Amino acid sequence: MSPKKPKKKRPVKKKVEEIEEEFEDEEEELEEEASLLSPSTLLHALFRPKVLLALAVIVSGLFFFPKLKQQIPDLSQREEYQIATKDLSLIPAPPHYVPIDIVDQVIKRGPLPEQVSLLDQGLVLKVAEAFEKHPWVQKVVSVRKTNTVEVEVIFRKPAAMVEGKQGLFPVDNEGVLLPPEDFSVSDARRYPVITGIQSMPAGAPGTSWGDLTVTGAAQLAEALGPHWKELEMVSIEAPPRTTAVLSLDDLIYRLITAGGSEIVWGRSPKSQRRGELRVDQKIGKLEKYYRDYGGFDRPHGPYEIDIRHWQEISRRPLRQQSRRRTLMRR
Repeated sequence: MSPKKPKKKRPVKKKVEEIEEEFEDEEEELEEEASLLSPSTLLHALFRPKVLLALAVIVSGLFFFPKLKQQIPDLSQREEYQIATKDLSLIPAPPHYVPIDIVDQVIKRGPLPEQVSLLDQGLVLKVAEAFEKHPWVQKVVSVRKTNTVEVEVIFRKPAAMVEGKQGLFPVDNEGVLLPPEDFSVSDARRYPVITGIQSMPAGAPGTSWGDLTVTGAAQLAEALGPHWKELEMVSIEAPPRTTAVLSLDDLIYRLITAGGSEIVWGRSPKSQRRGELRVDQKIGKLEKYYRDYGGFDRPHGPYEIDIRHWQEISRRPLRQQSRRRTLMRR
C-alpha cells in the first residue's frame, strides 16, 4: 500500500483574514440597527402621511367619543324593554308548601327595584343573587332573559318539625331551618315531629340548625315521610346529646307510635356504619310487623320493638315509667 499523503494545512494568515471579515460584517449590522433607532429616523417614520392620519383619527376619537356617547339614546330606559319584577316567571311553578307570594318576598329581601330593564347587563346576576338570599331557595339553576325574566329554582322541602321550648321549628331534610311564620298549626301537623333536641337554631331561616342530631333526625323524617301516617307514627325521638357524639354513626333514633310503643330504629339513613340495615329493609320490617299484628301496640302494648337485627324483630313490654314518659311527651 502506498503511504497516505499528508493534509495540507491552511495558512494562518488566511484564517485571520476570515475572522476580520466576520467582525466587519457584524459591525455593519449593528450600525444599521443603530441608524434605524436614531431620532432622525424615528421622526422621519412618524411624520409620514399615513401615520399622521392614523394618529389624528385616534386622538379625535378619544376626544369626541364621550360627547358622542352622551348623544346616543339610552334604550334601556325605553318602556318596551322594562318589566315589573313582580312578573318574573318561576320555572317550575313553586310547590304548594312554598308561600304564594314568594316573588314579592324575594323583591323585598333582595332588594330588587319594582321595574328592571331587559337591556341591563347585570340583570341576570342581580336576580340570581336576590333569589339565593331567600331561605326557601335551595339553589338557583338558571336565569334567562326572554320577553321577561325566567328563573329556574330548586326549593327546599319541609321534612319535619323540631319540638323546642318556643314551639315547633320547620326544617328540611338536611336540617336547614325554614321560616316558621310560613306554617300554620294545621301545616305543622302534617310533618313528623322531632323530640329530644336540646339545642336552638344557630342562625336565621335558610341556614343549618347547627346540630348533627337534628340533621340525622331530619334525614330519617324524609325517608319515613311516605309511610308516616299509615304506620301511625307520632314522633322521632333523638338521643340525648353528649360530648362524645362525633358523627351520625354515633346517634341511635327511636320512633314513637300513636299507642305509645317505641321502635328502636337505629342510625340515620346516611350513616356509613357497616352492618346497619338499609332504610328500605327497615321499612319492610315495620310494614310486615304492622300487618302481622294489626299495629305496634297489640295485643298488650305499648312495647319496645327493636328492628335493627338482620333476621328477627325483638319485642318487650315497656315499663310503667316509660309509659308515663311517653304519654307526657305526646
